[in-house]
This record gives sequence, structure tokens and C-alpha cells, in this order.
Amino acid sequence: MIDSSVVTPSRFNPLSANPFLTRDDVIAAVHGLFNPLLPCFSEGKARVQLDASGATCDRAACDLEGFARPLFGIAPMVAGGASFEHWDLYREGLKNGTDPQHPEYWGKVLGLDQRQVEAAALGYALLLVPQHIYEPLDDTAKSNLVNWLLNSRNGEHHGNNHKYFRVIVDLGLEKVGVEVNRQMTDQYLDDLDTLYIDDGWYRDGDDPGDTRRIDYYNPFAMHYYGLVYAKARPQDTERCMRYRDRARKFALHFQHWFADTGANVPYGRSLIYRQAVCAFWGALAVAGEEVLPWGVIKGLYLRNLRWWSSQPITRSNDGILTVGYAYPNQFMAERYNSSGSPWWALKAFTPLQLPSDHPFWTAEELPLTGRNTVAPMPVVGMVFCHQPGHTVLLTAGPETGQQMRFSPEKYKKFAYSSRYGFSIESDSRAFKLGAFDSIIAFSDDGNHYRVREHCVEAHIAGNVLFSLWQPWHDVKVETWLIPSGPWHIRVHRISSPRKLSTIEGGFAAPRTDNQGDEVHREQTSSWVLSKLGDFSGILDLSSSQRSARVNTPHGNTNLMFPRTLIPQLMGEVEANVPVTFACAVLAGPDGKTVNEVWTSPPVAPSVKDLEELFQKKGVQVEVTKPFVGLA
Repeated sequence: MIDSSVVTPSRFNPLSANPFLTRDDVIAAVHGLFNPLLPCFSEGKARVQLDASGATCDRAACDLEGFARPLFGIAPMVAGGASFEHWDLYREGLKNGTDPQHPEYWGKVLGLDQRQVEAAALGYALLLVPQHIYEPLDDTAKSNLVNWLLNSRNGEHHGNNHKYFRVIVDLGLEKVGVEVNRQMTDQYLDDLDTLYIDDGWYRDGDDPGDTRRIDYYNPFAMHYYGLVYAKARPQDTERCMRYRDRARKFALHFQHWFADTGANVPYGRSLIYRQAVCAFWGALAVAGEEVLPWGVIKGLYLRNLRWWSSQPITRSNDGILTVGYAYPNQFMAERYNSSGSPWWALKAFTPLQLPSDHPFWTAEELPLTGRNTVAPMPVVGMVFCHQPGHTVLLTAGPETGQQMRFSPEKYKKFAYSSRYGFSIESDSRAFKLGAFDSIIAFSDDGNHYRVREHCVEAHIAGNVLFSLWQPWHDVKVETWLIPSGPWHIRVHRISSPRKLSTIEGGFAAPRTDNQGDEVHREQTSSWVLSKLGDFSGILDLSSSQRSARVNTPHGNTNLMFPRTLIPQLMGEVEANVPVTFACAVLAGPDGKTVNEVWTSPPVAPSVKDLEELFQKKGVQVEVTKPFVGLA
């Protein structure tokens, strides 16, 4: 009997039958993701409107997303020799979208404009396949396209990865013989260099409040575009050497963001771009950087594509990608996400420009072997912990700025999981109903609540993380995160001038139908064993013991599962009485095996021992230091 709790991927993903073993399989995936868009092209072919929803940008920019972003996969596929039968749509769309007199004109590109994002996809296509997308145009259409792109690149861009959009447009324009102001290009390249931190890591923003924003924009933007540039302009020798060196360093870290299942740990913003996370591995191959053996790079790449092919990420009736992560979920989207945004996922197909006899394609796919079970990353204040079928990211809580939706959930939780993702809170006035997975929440009125939103300090000592944070100006929380085999331990020392209620959660396990999951609650611990096989539990280790429960939060709050069960601990902080809470958290997809581990919990270190550890070995997390740019 089929478990009705489980969505059948074949109904909700056109790639579900793709084995992702060969280059031809990857080519088939490009067609499988693009072809559902064909009925959505407008009469003049310049717009791809998928529904009536919108984003912060206007309708024309949203429709341009659906038109332009598939080119990130189509262009390298065709550059590598594969066929594509719909260039006529793109040539007609370019002709009309850049014609100010046409009803489907995309509009003039202003500074700090969403159209500049999509211009990069057009520039990338000009760079790789001008013979299909530019050369067949008549002179008027060529002139309109060039003028539109020049207007885009000449405008001011946001002070983050967006500055690469001018660079990529310039590479495309130069490819078709159009001169650009190279001084402006070089200025943006210099500006992007100031975002580099150390050891392969970039921050994504020049706003001082965003100094510590670390997320997937490192692989699918900063390094991706840097490697595109290094391949396209090798004559810029010194800069290209820097880009290659940084990418090699980053690769050694980025391998830890992936579980052996192929799933990547969801963390940060813009997660609706899905497969774009593995674009970095393809870009390494295109740039000829064998920082890991080709078979290992290929394995990281293909396993991730396979994992995404097993998720219900499209509409059932037509195969259109949805806004969401592992299933359709607009709740977690950014304010700038439209229904056309997910096609940035086609960045994943960049290695298709490599011929079939390239070692990336001919190498035997290899698993990841030899990587450490626990991998600390001092620059960014992260520690990755690997178990079979499950990778957990512990984080000290790097800064993000406050302009991102659900920033505390996306960046500031204590732990993120390749299997259990993270949850978004659905009601800021429902403290007792909160998901609070992998975080501790405080409330002084029983309704409103606060979590870790800003870290005053962040340090690392070996594999142990520390952060000092203040949910209110007069409340102080010191948090230590300690890996311990398949477990991780959390210790919080809290002082408050008024009484606070607290809820702290473990990982969110999938909740199935008909109450088919095992739910266990004892006085100071709780755990669940999902009918799908997943175990998740939290055990109080405090001297001031907390009570336990299993919460069933609102639907669609978790990135991975539409309905979840979350083990939680509840406790009180008395006014002017400092208290230390500690807990051990355990989760894994092999529920029966993990359940056996549950009976042998770790022991929490004392605050005194932790303080001594950090006095001897603690170092400030690099991204928390004042940023001064390149030396």
C-alpha cells in the first residue's frame, strides 16, 4: 500500500525518471525543465508569465525572469554541441522585448533594477552562443538589444553580487564586437574584490550591516561568475589567478555542505534557486580546476541533481517549477522572488559546454571519502557534522542585515540539516505554537517572542562555537554549540531583569497521515519516530530541568516537509536569577539505529570548562571583525 503521506515525485517533477549518470542525462534535464515553459511564452515571445502572482519588481521584470533565466542552462548546452529547437522564440523575444515601440517591451533599465539581474543571463548567452541568439537578428534588432544591454550595464548596481551582472553583460557585448567602457568594468571588479574575506569566502554586500552575510551566493554567484570571467578573459592574468585560487580554497569547504545522499544543507536566502547550488562544481570543471579528483567533483554534482529530481518541486499538471524548496511553498520566498525566479536553477547545467570526452564527464563517479566527520570553518563561524545520510551545520550566527525576510530563521538558528532543513515561524504573536526548531525563543508576555537575531560576539575554539546575543537590550544570552558524535549539545547561560518563558526545539521530523508516527514524551525529553523512518529528539541536560513536549506547528512552515513534528523543551527564566540551560539534540533518517543511540546521551560540559576552553583556544570568528577589504 502506498503511504498517502508521501508525495509521488513522478507527478511533481519531470526529472524524476532521470538517472543522472551521463552527460546525455544532464542534457535531457535541460529540456525537461525548459519544455514546460513553451506554452507560457507570450504572443510576442518576450514574456513568460506563469501566474498572476508578483514580486517587488514590476510585471515586465517578473516576466523577463521566466524568459531569460533558462538561458543559463540552454546556452552552455548548445555551446557544448547539443541541439535546441526553440531559438526562434528567443530571437523573436529579444527583438520585441528590447523594442521601445513594441507592447512587450521590457522597459528602460533604471539603476538598481531587477532587469539588470536578467541582463546577465542575456550577456551569458551572447558570450557562449552568439551565432544562435544574436547574429541572426536584423540590424535594427541588434541595435535595440545592444542599446538595452548598454543601458543596463551603465546603471548603478546593488553593492553585492549584482556588480557581476555588469561584468557578464560586458563579456557578452565584447563577444559580439560591441565596445564597452572597460574602466567601469574594472571598477566593479575592484569593488567585488573588496567583498572577499579570506580562505575562499566572500561576504555578499557592501553595507556595513551586511558584513557577515554568508550563504549560497558564495558558490552560485561570487565564485560562479568569477570562474566564468577567468575562463573568458585569461588575459586579465592577475585577477583570474586570484579567482581561481579563491575557488580552489572554497571547494575544500563547500564539499562539506553536501550529505552523502546528494542533498545540500539549506541555509540563508534565495533557496528557491535549488539546483543552482551545484553550479559551482560545474564551473570548476569548465575552468579546468581539478581541486578534488574529477570523479569526486562529478559525484558531488550528479548526486545533488539526483536528489533534486526526487523532490516534488513542480506543478503536477504541467511540470512548471514552483516557488519553494523541497515542495511548493511561497511562505519561505524572498520579497524579490516571482514565479519566474526558480529558473536560476539552470545555472547547474554550466558543465554541458564541456565536450563529452572531458575528464569531468569520462571520470568514474566517486563518493566523498576522507573528509573529516566534523569540519570547523573559523572564517565564517560554522561547523559541519557528517553522519550517514545526514549532514548538520552548526553556526555561530553571522550577521545578515535586516532587509531579508525571516532572517533569523534563515541565518541565526543553531543548526541546519540536509534532511530536516529549517522552519519559518508563521505567527509572531503565537509563542506557544511556535516551531522554534534548532533555536531557543523567549517571551515576556506569553504571546510575542524573540530569538537570536543579532550576535554581539562570535568565537570558535576547535569544533566548539560561542555567541553572545541579546534578544532584548537588557537580556544577555551566551550560547555554546558542541558537536558530539551523532548528537550536538547546546549550552545557554541566560540573565534577565524580568521573568521569561522559553521554548527550545530539536529538528523538525516529517509528520505523516493518520497519526502513524511514534511520539514519546517524558518529563525532560521528547522524541518522535516518523513512519517515514526519521528520528528526532531533544533531551534536557540542565540542572534546572525543563519540561518536554512534541509540537505540531502550522503546515508549510518547514522547507522540507509540509507537516512536521518537533520535540521541544519548555522552561522559565526567573527575574535577576542567572540560569544555565543545556540540552542534547539527536536526529537522523535511519530512525531505528538512531533510536538506539538515544539511550546513550552525551554529558554537557560545564560553563566553567567551556570558558577555560575559549580562554586557551578561542579565536574570534573572522566575519565578525571590522572589515577593511583587501590588504
